[in-house]
Amino acid sequence: MNRVLVRCYSKSVPVLENLDPLQEASLEERCITVNEKDHAIGNATKRECHQVGKNGQLILHRAFSVFIFNSKGDLLLQRRSPQKITFPDCYTNACCSHPLYDLEAEREERDASGVRKAAQRRLQHELGIPPQEATPESFHYLTRIHYQAGNRGQWGEHEIDYIMILHRDVTLKPNMNEVSEVRMRWYGHVMRMEKERIPRRIMEMKYLGKRPQGRPCKRWEEQVTVSVQVRQEEWWKDKDEEGLYKTDLAT
Repeated sequence: MNRVLVRCYSKSVPVLENLDPLQEASLEERCITVNEKDHAIGNATKRECHQVGKNGQLILHRAFSVFIFNSKGDLLLQRRSPQKITFPDCYTNACCSHPLYDLEAEREERDASGVRKAAQRRLQHELGIPPQEATPESFHYLTRIHYQAGNRGQWGEHEIDYIMILHRDVTLKPNMNEVSEVRMRWYGHVMRMEKERIPRRIMEMKYLGKRPQGRPCKRWEEQVTVSVQVRQEEWWKDKDEEGLYKTDLAT
């Protein structure tokens, strides 16, 4: 099974007693629950979807991950604020969130229309990106992945995740209750280095010989192929009949 790194999670997340009121209120937003074929089957609160059950199970729900590249090819990264209840202080891509059940427009499924509108809404909320710079039609809907992650603590993820790409020089005004840091990093930055530079060499190095048993070691480019081959769509070969790609990020 292929593994694609989308977020960096803490190994464990303690139970929080003094919750940020804005973040606690957001836990009552209702997500769209789905089956493994991404067919909508109901709804549940964000709290219910992300809180690990006694048996370790998590409710499968619809989500999205937005990757933003500027005109230089840099990938936008954000650091989640320490006020976040789920996975605080973790680095991630530009935006990871959910279409909401209570917003009828975000339940639309044709051409991922609802997810596109949700992505526009959350980019404005988290990063202050004006809606006209992230219109629904400007997103390139790449694929969906089914993944589960971070289930060793109180909180976890179990999602059908829509991968959305935006190529744009965006205006940023981060909401500090959501985001503590924003960076333009990785692919474009590294690939502009001279070939002799260590980061560039690590990016391009290939494993020689037979790999040992266990989780395969992959280059960053292989791990986040979505970042560098967005137009080719020839990666993640284990696609099922519904067009879903499987990945497991549990650590």
